[in-house]
Amino acid sequence: MSEFAKAADAAVDAKPLELAVVLPTYNERKNIATMVERLETALAGIAWEAIFVDDNSPDGTSDEARRLALENPRVRCIQRIGRRGLASATIEGMCSTAAPVVAVMDADHQHDPALLPGMLAAVASGQYDLAYASRFAEGASTEAWGRPDRVKASGFANRLANRVTGVELTDPMSGFFALRTEALRADAHRLSGVGFKILLDILATVETPLRVKEFPLNFAARAEGESKLDRTVVFEFLVGLYDKWLGRFIPTRFALFGTVGALGAVLHMTVLAMVLHLFGAKFALSHYPKETAFIVAQTLAAMTAMSFNFVLNNELTYADKRLRGFVPIARGWAKFTATCAFGMLANIGVSTALVRVGFHPYPSAIVGIVLASVWNFALSSKFVWGKYGA
Repeated sequence: MSEFAKAADAAVDAKPLELAVVLPTYNERKNIATMVERLETALAGIAWEAIFVDDNSPDGTSDEARRLALENPRVRCIQRIGRRGLASATIEGMCSTAAPVVAVMDADHQHDPALLPGMLAAVASGQYDLAYASRFAEGASTEAWGRPDRVKASGFANRLANRVTGVELTDPMSGFFALRTEALRADAHRLSGVGFKILLDILATVETPLRVKEFPLNFAARAEGESKLDRTVVFEFLVGLYDKWLGRFIPTRFALFGTVGALGAVLHMTVLAMVLHLFGAKFALSHYPKETAFIVAQTLAAMTAMSFNFVLNNELTYADKRLRGFVPIARGWAKFTATCAFGMLANIGVSTALVRVGFHPYPSAIVGIVLASVWNFALSSKFVWGKYGA
């Protein structure tokens, strides 16, 4: 490095921090160093820091970020243990900086850091509250992305998001934006942190309409690493909308658990009807007490529904804590069935008692399901996925 370059760097280092760039990561080890290089080029002359918020990536992303931090004081790393989720990681990173302006972007090189100086200038000028990069603005392009299916899906999601937020943007689902940090912190406690699009969360949360500056983005293909948007992306989008509309009345996690439980209840009743039919009236009413066939059928139905609920809850309700791999899933299923055992026994016992006093089997089964659901949610949240009611 030349003496002139060293002097220029020293001058920048002496300036107050102007911009923090938050980059949520998961399995992005190979992208970190090249992203820092691109940030250094794009933000020359600006006092900045890069905050990599890593959800404990198994590929050592956080180790790589810390290695770079030893060489470059502009780099910081937040390694989250026992927590996952793009939106919550982004909020955590944005609240950790002292910079007056904070930007959010992906570390996978799909977002062009060359837009950052313009976004910073727009927000710092005081003329705009938020600057964001749009994949669908005039002059933007998604050709390099090579995913026409995702482009079409994003277009639909954007239209729906505009209706929810009341703000007409060409790309409210963008993950590349900048705003004043104090504005973010003022509403951070009201953000849901659910789902994957934090910009949508911000737009739907703030009470005063934001003055927005749009920048066209040439959206690139992913370089390396694992996409943070998996097959549950549409589900998480709908979850985010639910949380903004009804989350203050019914906790989102419980609502998800209840929705999965409702699907499980349909399966439960289906299995119950099938088993009762297979037993037949002759077996149930002649040689054995009336409730014997029902006990067997209800037990099989409850076990089937419980396994079904575990799978869906693992994939959807607790997507941010999802168990992966055969052994963790098998262990999780065992814990789930164990913690739900009392609920299942209460389910069977109460519903059987109702049958004995003359109630119809199906309404009796529903009463048992409702009674067991509260227990199942409380215990499984704590001991299977480690988040009590969160």
